Amino acid sequence: MIRPLRTVLNHLKSAAQPEINELQSIIERQLVLLGQHSSRSFGSERLRHISDAEFRVFSQWGEDGILEWLIQRIPISSRRFVEFGVEDYREANTRFLLVNRNWRGMIMDGNPALADNIHSRPMGWRYDLTPVSAFIDRDNINSLIRNAGFSGDVGVLSIDIDGNDYWIWEAIDCVNADIVVCEYNAVFGDLQPITIPYRQNFFRTTAHYSNLYFGSSIAALILLAKGKGYEFVGSNRAGSNAFFVRTELFERIHPLLEHRSAFPSFCRESRSPDGKLTFLSGFERLKAIEEIPVLNVQTGIETEIRNAGRLYSAEWLHEMS
Repeated sequence: MIRPLRTVLNHLKSAAQPEINELQSIIERQLVLLGQHSSRSFGSERLRHISDAEFRVFSQWGEDGILEWLIQRIPISSRRFVEFGVEDYREANTRFLLVNRNWRGMIMDGNPALADNIHSRPMGWRYDLTPVSAFIDRDNINSLIRNAGFSGDVGVLSIDIDGNDYWIWEAIDCVNADIVVCEYNAVFGDLQPITIPYRQNFFRTTAHYSNLYFGSSIAALILLAKGKGYEFVGSNRAGSNAFFVRTELFERIHPLLEHRSAFPSFCRESRSPDGKLTFLSGFERLKAIEEIPVLNVQTGIETEIRNAGRLYSAEWLHEMS
């Protein structure tokens, strides 16, 4: 009797799995070697912008390179990191630190299978990595970090949850990070310190079908960072992640950076009501969410985005033209 095609394919896949795993391991080692080579090529000269240090090994954009550049130039208080919003941790801001520098880390995500996923992969036993599955809000974030044993000094704190990012960072008081990476929403512009109003159960896709309504503006994060004792050092070129260092460490790198600015984003990830990509760009993205409320964190005024004031600087308008 001829076995069903699916059974045959599953058998072949199972038989080939060791070879697939070995190939993935070889590719990862090559990627790490390339990242190490790139990090060792950093010179002592000034950078025009911190994005000039970008390279990508495991990060979504060029965050691996930016973090390496910063870590090589400031005294790090602890070889530990905390990152949340990691999905399955195949693409993350701290994974290169884990593999290349053998840092210890805590990762969090709402994915209930995160721990099983990590422990089924070699990184689960090769490195000291603590996965925590939890839906993060401003009421539980500190207890989640403390219960995992990661309160106190950490080298890097990375926040990317596509939602209450501003409110979560504001709430964190149990860690003292040397470097903070936080996602911003470039659609909100660079002039007004605005964020989504806090909702404990905020979920980006259900908040608005477009997937464009989330997070906060870069201006809001810079204002928050100042109040928490951090200086803004720039963003990645993709216009999604901002980087901050503790004020007392800032003088180590300030002379090495000609410009400290954030970039607008050209990412076209907008969706239709039925979930299909619509590829909106430029001001079309803003128009899609103009009737949804945002909160100005400086004035405390909540208003629709279209009434929030001028959102884009001349520099951003020039970049976007």
